[in-house]
Amino acid sequence: MRLVRIAVTTALAVSLAACGSTEKTVDQQTGSGEGALVGITMPTRSSERWVRDGDSLKKSLEAKGYKVDLQYAEDSIPTQANQIENQITQKAKLLIIASIDGKSLSSQLQQAADAKIPVISYDRLLLNTPNVDYYATFDNYKVGVQQANSLLAGLKTKGEGPFNIELFAGSSDDNNATFFFNGAMSVLQPLIDQGKLVVKSGQKDFNTVAILRWDPATAQRRMEDLLTSTYGSAKVDGVLSPFDGISIGIISALGSNGYGTGGQALPIVTGQDAQVASVKSIIKGEQYSTIFKDLRQLTDVAAKMADSLLKGGKPEVNNTTDYDNGVKVVPSFLLQPVPVDKANYQKELVESGYYTADQLK
Repeated sequence: MRLVRIAVTTALAVSLAACGSTEKTVDQQTGSGEGALVGITMPTRSSERWVRDGDSLKKSLEAKGYKVDLQYAEDSIPTQANQIENQITQKAKLLIIASIDGKSLSSQLQQAADAKIPVISYDRLLLNTPNVDYYATFDNYKVGVQQANSLLAGLKTKGEGPFNIELFAGSSDDNNATFFFNGAMSVLQPLIDQGKLVVKSGQKDFNTVAILRWDPATAQRRMEDLLTSTYGSAKVDGVLSPFDGISIGIISALGSNGYGTGGQALPIVTGQDAQVASVKSIIKGEQYSTIFKDLRQLTDVAAKMADSLLKGGKPEVNNTTDYDNGVKVVPSFLLQPVPVDKANYQKELVESGYYTADQLK
């Protein structure tokens, strides 16, 4: 599936679109306006980005006068379900959910619908339910395209090829993971078909290369297994990695197998989220690149969506065609990702104020 490409300016100029027939009515007489409780559930604190998302979103909503209950489920689906049920019991007037498994919360979302509580899906689409009103995210197909193009740019620095590459994908229970992978393969598959890129392990199917829960240790074990079973005297030239945490696991496995030492260069390894450890790795010449998704923009969009809903309005969106959750097309706001490597990290991450120079030392 190819997504509509719509540039998002700093001012976040957008078009208006009505949400589907399941949109809830907000009754300001029940306290749904300023001072209302907003429930936020995030997947885990183990990933730097979710901590940053949660803190920033909470701060933005509190600045608008709302009370916030922010919870982290530590990658436990039952815990996240219980947290949402508790927020409904506490009479939250709106829920913002970044799910662990997009298909696992149908019961809780029905409870929210029965209580006329609007739901915003945050960066991970809630699936197989009519009870999600809006979706705030990045152009996830484009993320994959950018990862693949970055991989190719890095490989060009190694010569003419053909190049041996291996593929990794995100968690199979995260709808975003398929967008990332499909976007990347739209670029890589033609070159694989032409023999310019060789997946020496033969592992090219999404479900085979997916890393459950985006777990770095699982990625490290898989990379170690690939090196043992497939490479021997051959070498791997590049690795498509969808996430910085996975990249760290991959690079660790490569280092344990002699890459990066004794004149054997590390492969080109991609990533996503511009996490501090991976940006430092890029600066050191280990990880080649990452995809920067400015979470300040994402939390701002989600907070504006929430504020509009709680005041009885319709949030601004810029995509009403691409995010079908299996039951409905969810009105979405897509932000634009930015590839980052050693050449432009200073401009994109430091000069933009996302990180300080000291944080990246």
